Amino acid sequence: MKFLDLAKVYIRSGAGGGGCVSFRREKYIEFGGPDGGDGGGGGSVTAVAVDGLNTLIDFRYQQHFFAKNGQPGMGKQRTGKDGDDIVLRVPVGTEILDEDQETVIADMTELDQRVELARGGNGGWGNLHFKSATNQAPRRSNPGQDGVERTLWLRLKLIADVGLLGLPNAGKSTFLAATSNARPKIADYPFTTLHPNLGVVGVDNAEFVVADIPGLIEGAHEGRGIGVRFLGHVERCAVLLHLVDGTSETIADDYRTIIGELEAYGGELANKPRITVLNKIDALDEEQLANARFELEKAIGDDVMLMSSVARTNTTEVLRALRAEIDDDRVRQNPVEEEAPWQP
Repeated sequence: MKFLDLAKVYIRSGAGGGGCVSFRREKYIEFGGPDGGDGGGGGSVTAVAVDGLNTLIDFRYQQHFFAKNGQPGMGKQRTGKDGDDIVLRVPVGTEILDEDQETVIADMTELDQRVELARGGNGGWGNLHFKSATNQAPRRSNPGQDGVERTLWLRLKLIADVGLLGLPNAGKSTFLAATSNARPKIADYPFTTLHPNLGVVGVDNAEFVVADIPGLIEGAHEGRGIGVRFLGHVERCAVLLHLVDGTSETIADDYRTIIGELEAYGGELANKPRITVLNKIDALDEEQLANARFELEKAIGDDVMLMSSVARTNTTEVLRALRAEIDDDRVRQNPVEEEAPWQP
């Protein structure tokens, strides 16, 4: 399934049906009178967050969602049928924006969350409503209320506990593949990852979700590269894992490039808890490792962790450090199964 995190949709709620002008005319009935029924209400357009979706690809093939109009009222005090509603099923984490792409109408962060995007028009009154002592044969009715037409943008921000950051080829996809069942594309050229990947990792009987996004480059906040458009997927993360390529000749500059892009992106992204890891240590000898670690710790001003995703060196320690930064209510606990006593 292709990944799509931005979609434009056109919605329109149904118009209400018009009221009916009718009079009761039956044989052997001495007094008739008005009996026009009301029009039915128009259908509404609603969005609901559902489970099992992690892309907006469905909205690439259908962009127009028009609810049904209400039926007009009829004689014999019969009310018109209400128009059918339209429900937009979106993944959890979807932001619904107005046409300007800035005004947030709703943020669908919870499962089964529901929001009304366009309410259907009310049905008009039939002439029965206008009967009075001084007007016993009214010949007027109300038209139905018009529907609401809107243009909206859907922007998906994946719900993940950990977000992976780093330059292209820093080893993010390799780490995700080594610690989860996810199988992202891995190759020795930049921008192998073209869209975010999610993986569920487990450590110490706890599971949490890790998001791997395309690599960032210098100037990404100005539109260079492809990673900046996916930074929104790590806005909701509890902690960021910053991977630095230990084989790079500019380790300190690589680190500062990513931090600069986080700060330029804005919001609270740069202030989130962050764990920095020197990756690919299996490709370094002792002297190279010591120099690389010294250079990175000098740039950060703090200790860094060492890891090799390919050799699975210290991956468990890194996962435990990430787990310590995640609130308990975000983590799924796996109870330890006690072994049944042996029986002959």
